Amino acid sequence: MFDHILEQPAVNQLGRDKMAGILAPSMLFSGPPASGKGTAGLELARILSCEDPATQANCTCHACSRHRLLIHPDLLNLGPRPFSAEMSAAAARCFREPDPLGRLLFIRSVRKLLARFSPVFWEEDPRFKKVSESVFTLEEALDEFSSLKPEELKKSIDKILKNAVKLESEGMSELIPIGHIRRAAAWSHLAPMGKRKVLLIENADRMQEGARNSLLKLLEEPPPSITIVLTSSREKALLPTIVSRLRPYRFIRRSPEVEAAVIREVFKDTFLQGASIGSPGALGISTYLSSFLPVPEDSLRPLAAFFAAFIARGTIILLKSKGVSPFPDELVALGKYATTITEASTLGKPGQDTQSVIATILAGAEKFEIRGLFAQFLRMLLQVVSESRTSLGQAKHPALILDIWRKYTAEAANAVGIYNQSPVLALERLSTELRRGLAEQWP
Repeated sequence: MFDHILEQPAVNQLGRDKMAGILAPSMLFSGPPASGKGTAGLELARILSCEDPATQANCTCHACSRHRLLIHPDLLNLGPRPFSAEMSAAAARCFREPDPLGRLLFIRSVRKLLARFSPVFWEEDPRFKKVSESVFTLEEALDEFSSLKPEELKKSIDKILKNAVKLESEGMSELIPIGHIRRAAAWSHLAPMGKRKVLLIENADRMQEGARNSLLKLLEEPPPSITIVLTSSREKALLPTIVSRLRPYRFIRRSPEVEAAVIREVFKDTFLQGASIGSPGALGISTYLSSFLPVPEDSLRPLAAFFAAFIARGTIILLKSKGVSPFPDELVALGKYATTITEASTLGKPGQDTQSVIATILAGAEKFEIRGLFAQFLRMLLQVVSESRTSLGQAKHPALILDIWRKYTAEAANAVGIYNQSPVLALERLSTELRRGLAEQWP
């Protein structure tokens, strides 16, 4: 039970609660990214549906077989998350070892994306027409994937990945819409096809306001035949009224040695960029997966620092025009810290022209055409700003300044992720709002 989720005390407790018959109807799996929260939710769904519990992990009953393929009708999985990196990493694993387990890993990686396009969410929704062709094409390709000959794998995988990336880019939203929660609630009240239903909501903190209220109603009176699991890497971003109705299971950040073991066991990979996984300075699972993207995470960091340095410099220029002296320590520290990062890359120092700065960022980030990349850039931007504050000690306005960055980056994320505004326009507005908002703190 949960044997393949390594070194996570939370799943040990989850297993004990299941054996003791004291599982809560609603749970929260919280912890850092890539710590096994989603995998634990999917495995719990399999365990609760198993027709022969004594067999546990190796069960081949009809319910477990369908759960392994992520096609069991009693499982509903939603929530925004990146898929391209995991699918590409699973494809690489399949190329290295095209055995049944390798093929299953790839199938599951794609079906995690397809789960977001379940008829439960999209039936009679006119927006589904835009992505329906990609969904149907992927379903057909996965149905025959396990029986392909080894020489047919590469062509099939390349085609599947192309359609999957297109589907993710065109069909996924950065926030969970209220309609998905309402439909999930209606689905929850229907009788299960097997023993028990499981509703798995990943990144539950990324939810529209109305969706939170709809979820709260479901949690207040959950149907007796369903288990609800929320996952989040930002527990504090969830409504306290929601958290109070969930039994917490906290996942930990695992050691580099354990991260290496997971990569070896799941992806059958022992080397990355010439460095042995598990050696000093080795890359963790999140960074490993990011390396399969056209714009890996370590390429976004200099771009975020480039933008942060530009904002710090622009704000200081505004303050100088207002006669403010000396310049605020927060802005000086940010400018120095961010510039150190950019100068270590090929970017150098940013100029004063907004358009040229944005053009540099777009060129380095593939114009943010990969879904979720813009939101990832904004999260990296906040990380750079937060890191720059550690050298200040007791700064005068530390919390206030960070709140300004959080406010305007959240607005930019919503503009692109929800309202489909172009990243160019979002960055233009973000740069203007940040410089104005920061400068106003020192009249």
